[in-house]
Amino acid sequence: MKSNISYIALSILLLMGCKKEAFLDRYPMDALSEPTYFKNENDLKLFCNTLYTTLPEQSFPGDVNSDIMVPKSKFAFWADQYVVPVSGGFWSSSDWATIRSCNYFLSRYKVADASNDVKSKYAAEARFFRAHSYWGKVKLFGDVPWMGSYIVDTSYLLYAKRDPRKMVMDSVLSDLNFAINNLPLPEKAESGRLHKYAAMALKARICLWEGTHRRYFGEGDDVVYLQEAASNAEAIRSAGLYDVYSTGNPDKDYYNLFIQQELLNNKEAIFPMRYLKDVRMNNISRALGETNCGYSKSFVRSYLCTDGLPISLSHLYKGDDSLDAECINRDPRFKQTIATRGFVFLVNTDGSKDTISLPRIGTAVTSTGYQTIKGRSSDIATWNANQSVLDFFVFRYAEILLIEAEAKAELNTCTQAVIDNTINKLRKRVGMPNMVIASLQKDPGSEFPALPVLLDEIRRERKIELAGDGFRSDDILRWKAGKLLENPESILGMKLLPQTIAQYKYDVSGMPLDKDSYIRVYTDIISRTWKDKLYLYPIPTQELTLNPNLLPQNPGW
Repeated sequence: MKSNISYIALSILLLMGCKKEAFLDRYPMDALSEPTYFKNENDLKLFCNTLYTTLPEQSFPGDVNSDIMVPKSKFAFWADQYVVPVSGGFWSSSDWATIRSCNYFLSRYKVADASNDVKSKYAAEARFFRAHSYWGKVKLFGDVPWMGSYIVDTSYLLYAKRDPRKMVMDSVLSDLNFAINNLPLPEKAESGRLHKYAAMALKARICLWEGTHRRYFGEGDDVVYLQEAASNAEAIRSAGLYDVYSTGNPDKDYYNLFIQQELLNNKEAIFPMRYLKDVRMNNISRALGETNCGYSKSFVRSYLCTDGLPISLSHLYKGDDSLDAECINRDPRFKQTIATRGFVFLVNTDGSKDTISLPRIGTAVTSTGYQTIKGRSSDIATWNANQSVLDFFVFRYAEILLIEAEAKAELNTCTQAVIDNTINKLRKRVGMPNMVIASLQKDPGSEFPALPVLLDEIRRERKIELAGDGFRSDDILRWKAGKLLENPESILGMKLLPQTIAQYKYDVSGMPLDKDSYIRVYTDIISRTWKDKLYLYPIPTQELTLNPNLLPQNPGW
């Protein structure tokens, strides 16, 4: 059966009021005493429940720290305004709590009165979460201490040395393999608990990241990770359990996929995060209506025209003198991701509709004019603060298809049959022409002019399909593509011609524009300057003082 997270979430709420520390505090961490022994399966389950709060669920808008979204306030790190912290900085003891909790469990679970299969299943859950947490540390800092066992002394980080990131990631891969081998199939998994294909989805995601990172940073040993990414994604696809959500309505299906109150039976949901009224709710629609954010001009230019060609090659492109013109003859995901004329912003309780006629620039709704609507419902019930019960994805089948296509393209094994089974499944949902490898033309306006055209277009598809889902900053990092942030259009908004300003209901006459009449979200800079030190975060200075084994500091800091 598909995952039903709500029951686990409810038990966590009852046990710990949504704070994992409250549960962990029940167990003394400095010595083994009677309460620290896991007596039975229920004890194993309750402890592992606390780890589920770290599941990587989608979060809209998730790409504010990238080149495709422009928050009103600059992302300080990639604006090179980040000051090396004295303490904290994602390195405090609380930042390592999940890893320590997993190690605590793995050092003690075998004493429980349960079958070996049951104990191995919960050990697999713990290793899944340890793998995910360690991957996060490697993305932030590169080389980090690998703690493969529980250490009683709470100052364990004060003396640990940094292990090479490749060694740490090989250990992460080992954890993921254990999880896959010991978690049940979905139909045998308890409702709401991890299963084999969820672990395979995480493995495919991490292996694509690690394989491409090793390749583009020249670290070597990349092929094995790319092969693992491709094979795990293909195995999920070949299982036949999942599919691309479609009702046959290409102008609505993509948008509707992200505003569903129940993903439990949606075949695109490999693993959903469920929300139920008065049990566990979220603030997604309200937040998306007040983001002070918006998609960037560079992102909007990425949408293909309905003939399957980029705007630089298609005669169907109508230009961008207005949003009305810009969305004509474009990939239908454009109007299902960005608010355009006629989009119903809100349906009030009396049935009246707040319908968009002009982009609401100059308001909290959007910084760029390209208002985010993906994941945002117009239902007033979801607008009330913390009252939304729209479900979120943890792992979505579309991502798996994109992983398979990209990994195989990197391995030079991506055939037309692969594209038909992956990219073209996503295009079919929205009525776009199939990608045909033999007919691909290199986009003169490509972000990656040196990249082979197939890989270039797969990256474009990923950018469009996963827009706002929170993957873009990771993609920039793993491709060693920080220079994308230097594109001036990555911090610009829509064109606002002087003759159209008078049409707006609110005063936009003082809206800062560049020389070509595009909205300048930041008045103090025309473009960002990328520095390679920004591929990693610095270790807080206090940690380096306390533990010389952590030296040297990350490059450039």
